[in-house]
Amino acid sequence: MRIDLACAADIAVLSDLLTELFDQEAEFCPDSTAQQRGLAAIIGDPTIGEILVAREDGRPVGMVSLLYTVSTAFGGRVAWLEDMVVTANRRGSGIGQGLLKAAIAHAKSGGCRRITLLTDAENAAAQDFYRREGFNASPMRPYRLSLE
Repeated sequence: MRIDLACAADIAVLSDLLTELFDQEAEFCPDSTAQQRGLAAIIGDPTIGEILVAREDGRPVGMVSLLYTVSTAFGGRVAWLEDMVVTANRRGSGIGQGLLKAAIAHAKSGGCRRITLLTDAENAAAQDFYRREGFNASPMRPYRLSLE
């Protein structure tokens, strides 16, 4: 397995991975057009974020997005970890752990002082995974307002 940054040529396959992810999430529904537009925006502007891709034999089998902002509480750059997904037939093989470790190292080397993520409240397996990797539940509660 190799982990590197996504490029424009990866967009179609990464959109397929996002479809796998959104099919299992309570809040989102797959939308290939929106997914490809979002992927292109991130890949096209690394100040917005970066996508790390796990590849086997050159083909993407997993991905994770880091989106960047500035925290006044930390006085510097922080990251949101989003869209962590490994294709169904490769789950449990260590790819997710490798992607997460690479994302943490990448964020740290990019000057990020914190990584925040969200996971479905019902997804106990994901919550256990993130706890094992050193993440803690936040006392903060997310709220959303759709502007569409």
